[in-house]
Amino acid sequence: MVDVSRKRVTRREAVARGRIFMHRDTLELLREGRAPKGDVIAAAHLAGVMAAKRTFEIIPLAHAIPIEGVDLAFRIDDASAAVGIEARVHTRARTGVEMEALTAVAAAALTLYDMLKAVDRGMVIGEIALWVKRGGQSGVWRRPGGGARR
Repeated sequence: MVDVSRKRVTRREAVARGRIFMHRDTLELLREGRAPKGDVIAAAHLAGVMAAKRTFEIIPLAHAIPIEGVDLAFRIDDASAAVGIEARVHTRARTGVEMEALTAVAAAALTLYDMLKAVDRGMVIGEIALWVKRGGQSGVWRRPGGGARR
């Protein structure tokens, strides 16, 4: 584990995104709230928040960070038959929350898959990436060609 004890405590934020692609009929079930397991988006939101808070328990050598906020947003994309997921995590700590944001997106996508797999086992989870990180010694980093959507 990296020793961060000499780093300053600063406000840190990370934004990660990913998508889950599915059959158009599955997307329609989700949109209409008719999924067999209930409110798919609510469950995925909760899973993402919980995963961000427990990242240090599942990613080897990750620090336990006092998470101050986790915001997840879901966007149905009819053109690509996908659900876009964005996680924004912030804290005041000695190290960043990139892993927490990425883990939140992954857990939310996996939860969407779990809750919809009875009707569509062919879903594909992908495009999980860090888009923005702020804070710390290196300051702001943005994925080239992108920025934080809100």
